[in-house]
Amino acid sequence: MVTLAIYLLVILARALAGPCIPNKADVILVYCYPKTIITRIPECPYGWEVNQLALGGICYNGIHDSGYYQFTIPDLSPKNKSYCGTQSEFKNPLYHFYNSIVSNDSSVIVKSQPVNYSFTCTYNANYLVNQAAFDQRVATVHVKNGSSGSFESQLSLNFYSNAKFSSIKEAPFVVETSEIGSDIFAGVEAKGLSDRFKVVLNNCWATPSSEYFYQIHWPLITKGCATDYSILVHENGKTNRATFQFNAFRFRNIPKLSKVWLHCETHVCDSEKFSCPVTCDKRKQRAEQTGGVLVAEITVRSE
Repeated sequence: MVTLAIYLLVILARALAGPCIPNKADVILVYCYPKTIITRIPECPYGWEVNQLALGGICYNGIHDSGYYQFTIPDLSPKNKSYCGTQSEFKNPLYHFYNSIVSNDSSVIVKSQPVNYSFTCTYNANYLVNQAAFDQRVATVHVKNGSSGSFESQLSLNFYSNAKFSSIKEAPFVVETSEIGSDIFAGVEAKGLSDRFKVVLNNCWATPSSEYFYQIHWPLITKGCATDYSILVHENGKTNRATFQFNAFRFRNIPKLSKVWLHCETHVCDSEKFSCPVTCDKRKQRAEQTGGVLVAEITVRSE
């Protein structure tokens, strides 16, 4: 009898509670990560249950999570080019990803107000990093997007021990006078991005000052290609890393202990929409605008 009484009380409580009440704030939270997009909407919006809501009108993958219904786009570069109806477009210098969470009920009559939560994630293709000196090497870029979304990636300008680019040389390092003309191996790498995005070096140049456009400068890479035969671009626009090598040098009429600053304009290219690898044999010019500048510092010392 006691068990039956408790069961009846539970049924009565549910009946009195009625349908759940939507959050009046009706706030949608969007988290834009390098590889994943997560969207959260108030639990039970306008009387709908989680199994009646579909991401892109296709995927019923919502879950309950602390008063919200959470939907996840796990990959921005799936094999079928679209996950749960996710659409993307490029408006230089921004990538936009669009989708929505919509109500969908196959019953004969519908008593709940239809909902359509549309959301957007925006990713910046060009990066501007100020004063990223060699002894710092890594600069973190924060780009805020629509809703409550945010995108964070890490770009680093590194120097390597050899042409395999497998071992990073720790900063700072000094080039002796006797080493002038020896090979220096450098590269820009992006971490945490989806595989569809490739790193492109547009322009790289050296100056004796940390100023980007110092009057004394020496070009190394122009429009993605080496400026002379002594400079080798190993990979550019093929992976999440672009690498090259050049000969160590020093600027004339500069003090014996001097610094050579390396500057590189970088661009993140969407390989699903563009041909990202840079072709230098035909001096092919890229249509995209150049991005921001990564800076590294090399010290040259006379014996």
